[in-house]
Amino acid sequence: MIRLLTACCLAPAAAWAEVPKVMTDFAPIHSLTAQVMGDLGSPDLLLPPGADPHDFALRPSDAGKLGEADLLFWTGPGLTPWLSDMIDTLAPSATQVTLLDLPGWDTLPIRDIRQFVVPAAAEDDHGHDDDHGHDDHGDDHGHSHDDHAHDDHDSHDHGHDDHGHDDHGHDDHGHSHDDHAHDDHGHDHGHSHDHGHDHDHGDFDPHAWLDPTIAQVWVAAIADQLGAADPDNAATYAANAQAAIARLEALDAELAEMLAPVAGQAYILPHDGYQYFEQRYGLTAAGAISGIDARTPGPAQVASLRAQMAESDISCVFSDAEIGERWATVVTEGTDARTARIDGVGLDLESGVDLYDALLRRLADDFVDCLGDA
Repeated sequence: MIRLLTACCLAPAAAWAEVPKVMTDFAPIHSLTAQVMGDLGSPDLLLPPGADPHDFALRPSDAGKLGEADLLFWTGPGLTPWLSDMIDTLAPSATQVTLLDLPGWDTLPIRDIRQFVVPAAAEDDHGHDDDHGHDDHGDDHGHSHDDHAHDDHDSHDHGHDDHGHDDHGHDDHGHSHDDHAHDDHGHDHGHSHDHGHDHDHGDFDPHAWLDPTIAQVWVAAIADQLGAADPDNAATYAANAQAAIARLEALDAELAEMLAPVAGQAYILPHDGYQYFEQRYGLTAAGAISGIDARTPGPAQVASLRAQMAESDISCVFSDAEIGERWATVVTEGTDARTARIDGVGLDLESGVDLYDALLRRLADDFVDCLGDA
């Protein structure tokens, strides 16, 4: 059971006479926050469900809501670098809680997709370097990949003192967003995004909400910060958080049971944005069409994956809204592998309390449907 964080771990907050106005960045965080707020109020949602959190064109109405916020719960600049400067400009008085900066959970390093592919082919792939500078993914964080193999899903240690978060360099993320040439943010999910840029995701993989045990830590922090801001209702926030944590524990056990039969199956990811979900449930990708930045793959990367498909027992190639579906078709051509679409942000789901559970259940269902009976 996750204990609520002490207020010392969070940003200082003043007490408001009314329930604070709360803003969240995107749908999964909105869902978790809504569970904690319960009947006391509803958080605002900056990005609509299914919007790409990496790149989004903020509307004037969204900017206005951000300016009215007393509290902002957001994932962090590793996921939404474009939001960092806007927060300081549009919501200078809001108390910010950056969830990726919280202690009590293990970060995972950004993976180089070349580690997945057939070595001989990978050596020829000079045209699609991810430029993340992570030649040794275990050293910067003290977390090797072996440390995250959660064989026992009930033994996730949430101690707040042992994870060395101070070493992750959160104070200087160096997120430049000048090169993001995304003129169309309408999210046409029938095609791939051509991310003609280098996207700086910081020092580690930011897609941490896909592990419900990490979500438990974040829920506790959200409750503590709301209680500090609204002391009259602190007990209610705390009770709601404990109920949400119990719900997340049940969800985690359910997903572990669902995914156990397909844990040994090989598959290809659309882009490398599902690592926390994989690590939590013993899933292991054999490759990825694109890296964490979801850039369109180059010819050498596609050739590497096709060679791997010919030489390996890969049963499924996934697509998603960020990379598009055509690359899964190209990679699986001439093979018996299945294709399936997955989603990690809440595409087509109704925002609110139930979205988080629905998102993870649907993701698990998609893995089981594509990998089962392979």
